[in-house]
Amino acid sequence: MKRAPWLKFAAALTLGLSGALTTVSALAAVQITDARGVQVSLPQAPQRIVSLLPSLTESLCALDACKRLVGVDRYSNWPAHVKTVPVVGGGLDPNVEAIVALRPDLVLVSTASRAVGRLEALGLKVVALEPRTQAEARVVLQKIGTLLQLPPEQGADKVWAAIEADMQRAADSVPPAMRGKRVYFEASRGPYAAGEKSFIGETLTLLHLRNVIDAKLGPFPRINPEYVVKADPDVLMAGERSWKTGVPEYPGWAQMRAVKAGAICQFTPDQSDVLVRPGPRMAEAAHILARCLQGLAQKQGASK
Repeated sequence: MKRAPWLKFAAALTLGLSGALTTVSALAAVQITDARGVQVSLPQAPQRIVSLLPSLTESLCALDACKRLVGVDRYSNWPAHVKTVPVVGGGLDPNVEAIVALRPDLVLVSTASRAVGRLEALGLKVVALEPRTQAEARVVLQKIGTLLQLPPEQGADKVWAAIEADMQRAADSVPPAMRGKRVYFEASRGPYAAGEKSFIGETLTLLHLRNVIDAKLGPFPRINPEYVVKADPDVLMAGERSWKTGVPEYPGWAQMRAVKAGAICQFTPDQSDVLVRPGPRMAEAAHILARCLQGLAQKQGASK
């Protein structure tokens, strides 16, 4: 028995709609593998996000998703909108109950966070990401872009291209007299140094500087202050949080050539925030470093 034409049309329409809905459903689902190697799946792009690491917060905002933030760690403070978002404690030991109360679709954390297990046990979706190199910072942007379902050319790739171009402009602005100088960058008290393979070390290399910290020691090794004394760099760099008096306070450092020559770059807390976060403000960090080198070149030129 033949089906009436309208029945055939109805069946075809049903199949077409079914296929379309399946395609839309597939596009709505999100899946990535985080820095732990854990595969995280979401039914759709998250609309309510808690970020517990400043660099992740800034990366999210660089992709125009700041308004999706419903909670941040106490150190996330840029851009301005972030300061209006509820604070849920520290990144390593956040207030889990406060996070749950915010009903997030996704929680972004560092790989070192001690709250991951509890958050996942409570049914929350958790993605752990923590870049330590520029390449990893780019991957983080890409993964967050994937979570947000942004086309790469409109999201991560566009942001990264702008970062690279601006970093190159900073490199071009470094005075010839400062190129090739041997530098020590203290990332935090300890002292913890920025190694050659860290994102900070990579920026120093881009700025035509030579890092006195051996690459074999890792991205951010804790070192003996005597190591720096023996290396005797041409330039010292650190934030005010590390050297409150403006001069390194470690034994023997007063005798180093950089200290005697006043070749010290000391950064304000706001500048330090930019410098130590592997995210979309890395180009701004490069310009901060370049401006200090320009100042040192002028100072050295005036003393001759």
